[in-house]
Amino acid sequence: MGMIAVFSQSCKPKQVVLQPAAEVVERETPDERIVTETPKTEIPEAPTRRDPAPAEPPNYNFKNIQFEFDSSVLKTSSYAVLDQIAREMLKDPNARFIINGHASVEGTAEYNMELSVDRANAVKLYLVNSGISGNNLTVKGYGATRPTASNDTESGRALNRRVEIEHID
Repeated sequence: MGMIAVFSQSCKPKQVVLQPAAEVVERETPDERIVTETPKTEIPEAPTRRDPAPAEPPNYNFKNIQFEFDSSVLKTSSYAVLDQIAREMLKDPNARFIINGHASVEGTAEYNMELSVDRANAVKLYLVNSGISGNNLTVKGYGATRPTASNDTESGRALNRRVEIEHID
C-alpha cells in the first residue's frame, strides 16, 4: 500500500496597495521630445447630498371668518381665508383644532348660542369639503359671551359675528 502525502500551506492574504495613476505630460522642444511623468493624485469626490428645504411651519393664526347679521352662511370674502386655512391645516394632517363660533348681542342669549354653533359648523363643513378630517375638528359656540369689539356700534357687532379657529397642542 502506497502513501500519499498532502501538504497544505496557508499565507496571510496580501494587501493590495493601489498607486495613484500617473499623468503623462509631453513637452516638445525643437531638438527633442521630453516626456515627464507627474503623479496624479485623485481626491475622491464627496457624494453630493441635498437636504430638502425645510418646510415652512404651519401658520395657525386663523381669524377673520365673518358672517352676515342673523346668518350662518359664510360670506364670500371668507372663502379665500378658509382656503388658506385648509392649506395650512393640510401641512400637518394630525393637527387638531377647535372651531369657535361667536355672535353679536342682537337676539336672545339662547338664539345667539345656537347661531354661533351653526356658524362653527358651517366652517367645519367647508374645511371637511377641502380635505380636512372632521375627526380633527371640534365645534364650540360661545354666543355673544366673547366679543372682540364693542357691541355698541354696527361695525363692532359686525366684527363679533365671526368664527375663530384654535390649534390644540
